[in-house]
Amino acid sequence: MDMINRVTFSQKVKTYLKHPGSLLLWILVAFSAVVTVGALGFIIVYILVHGVPYLSPSLFAPKYTTENVSMLPAIITTLEMTVLALIFAVPLGVFSAIYTVEYAKKGNKLVAIVRLTAETLTGIPSIVYGLFGLLFFVGTLKMGMSLIAGALTLAIMVLPVVMRTTEEALLSIPDSYREGSFGLGAGRLRTVFCIVLPPAMPGILSGIILAIGRIVGETAALMYTSGTVAEVPKNIFSSGRTLAIHMYCLSREGLYTDQAYATAVVLLLMVILINFLSGLIAKKIGKNGEKK
Repeated sequence: MDMINRVTFSQKVKTYLKHPGSLLLWILVAFSAVVTVGALGFIIVYILVHGVPYLSPSLFAPKYTTENVSMLPAIITTLEMTVLALIFAVPLGVFSAIYTVEYAKKGNKLVAIVRLTAETLTGIPSIVYGLFGLLFFVGTLKMGMSLIAGALTLAIMVLPVVMRTTEEALLSIPDSYREGSFGLGAGRLRTVFCIVLPPAMPGILSGIILAIGRIVGETAALMYTSGTVAEVPKNIFSSGRTLAIHMYCLSREGLYTDQAYATAVVLLLMVILINFLSGLIAKKIGKNGEKK
């Protein structure tokens, strides 16, 4: 096996040497990969080195005070904010994608407008979403600085990501799946939910993972909508701060820089854990879809 791999590699090298353009492209791709992985590794190591030594039990006290600057209320608020935002964004994004791919006619102008709007919304800075949430949810709808106002703002922010990734996942499913289902007498609704969605779930979950990453790391939009109160919200109409805002507030004050690094470590571990669990779920769903 090793001999085969060596021969294959040597053949590739000879091919690249015969075509200088291919060699140059391979070098650029390899260099880009090394730089990307190196930058990611440097950021992770830097955060761990500066944050792990300052992790202490007081940072996980049930209640926040100026002495312990506990992050536990922020952790709970982050989880609540993430779940609440996904409850609004995921069903709307997934069902919108199902309509545009499975039900709308090809060349539909409405679908083209929706896709263009979604792509435009993806590039809008988060501060703009925050100002919109402040004016509409907090002001016009009288929700105040609250968990629900922040969750609705984040739902609008991540909706284009969920929708576009779901569309791409559905489009990647071969039409033969649909044709075979229709040929056996299944309706469109059963075909979509029983034949098309199961194999597309890994791609859909990838979009949800991206949405979770943006929700967990968001600060600008939440400062104007959910507030910066360092307490666990009593209900969805109470104010609270997420881990990202908690870290920002600590670093801005200049008195708790070490604790801010420790908060960054917890935030990093939380994102890695969420991505890991989501990946396991996606693989399990994908295997179940293949068995069916």
